[in-house]
Amino acid sequence: MTYAQGRFIHDADSHLMELSDCLDPYFEKHLLQRFHDLPAYKEKVERETWAEAARKKHADPEFRADMENQIMLRKDFDAHGSFLSADRPAALDAMGFASQLVFTTFCLGNFGLDQGRDMELCYAAADAHNRMMMDFCAVDRRLLGTAYIPMEDFERARICTADAIKSGASALMLPSLCPQHHAPSHIAFDPVWAMAEEAGLPVLFHVGGEEKLNPTYKKNGLPAVPDFHGGDDNFTSVSYLPIPNAVMQTLATLIFDGVFDRFPKLKWGAIELGASWLPGWMLAMDSAAHAFVRNEDRLQKLSDKPSNIARRQLRVTPYPHENAGWIIQNSGEEMCLFSSDFPHIEGGRNPLKRFDQSLEGTSASAREGFYGANFIDLMGESLPKDLRYPSTLNVAS
Repeated sequence: MTYAQGRFIHDADSHLMELSDCLDPYFEKHLLQRFHDLPAYKEKVERETWAEAARKKHADPEFRADMENQIMLRKDFDAHGSFLSADRPAALDAMGFASQLVFTTFCLGNFGLDQGRDMELCYAAADAHNRMMMDFCAVDRRLLGTAYIPMEDFERARICTADAIKSGASALMLPSLCPQHHAPSHIAFDPVWAMAEEAGLPVLFHVGGEEKLNPTYKKNGLPAVPDFHGGDDNFTSVSYLPIPNAVMQTLATLIFDGVFDRFPKLKWGAIELGASWLPGWMLAMDSAAHAFVRNEDRLQKLSDKPSNIARRQLRVTPYPHENAGWIIQNSGEEMCLFSSDFPHIEGGRNPLKRFDQSLEGTSASAREGFYGANFIDLMGESLPKDLRYPSTLNVAS
């Protein structure tokens, strides 16, 4: 029996656990050494102390034999299909999800290049990531690869988007952090949104491209607080809190500046950024629109209240430790999605159990939306029709 136990579930967040040489075959040759010289790249390589041990484990027949029983228990590089593409279909079979959106781990944040001056390298790294991701996901149609689009240069972003769509990307991933020199809602990005809308691809924000905690908050005179992995690279209770700050501001700006209205068929997602913020954010947007509508033409031109525009086009993944039922009841049944975060340890070893518990008392339609229907709506034409309600799961189309 699969982890999903025959239930109809689409997974809105899963990951690769790429090794440090993952981009080398996809990088433009004349830029590869410049990429390897990046301090952010070197730091990632230095932390990769467990990779060789993982390679040996996955070559061990005895280790591999217990894959199905361990599918949600082994995490990060130990997880089956985490970095060997040939293993990922079997891993997905064992999980039993109808499909998985797939995100990077190694390339999250694009190595800080978006906040720098080397735009040639910035977009070259994104392009290399996108080619690598499409190759990995090509082993199984259920794996829906995401392509990263830096938002620092209008024309480069347009070209990067066109290449990603042509290569077979199922979704576009953007940083939630504001670009250096212009708003993410700038009208010069309209060609990007137009291409995504025409292709039926959603535009997604994902943790890793957000505003980070000011490190001065850590200078409290007390011992350092370890993260999930025992270090200081991931989130702690304090650095966890500002995760949604940038995406709230960016999404609100996109709505207020009319991007959602200009592209009404384009769907947006906030993935692995939590969702407890969602109900209050929607109320805050409505309050802001009400307070400033007399002074701002852009607000007068909106097709609806900002909260209703968000309900129409935005989908969000709660964390397993959040009260997904409360979030749905206070935002809308159409807005929230299931996600496993496989194979990251942060996703937990039994996200289904935690979500099921938090959804107790919600309507059947809310649960149906959370586990599948809202994902199908988000993905649109990028999700093949035969994968939306797979006959193997015995669900009605």
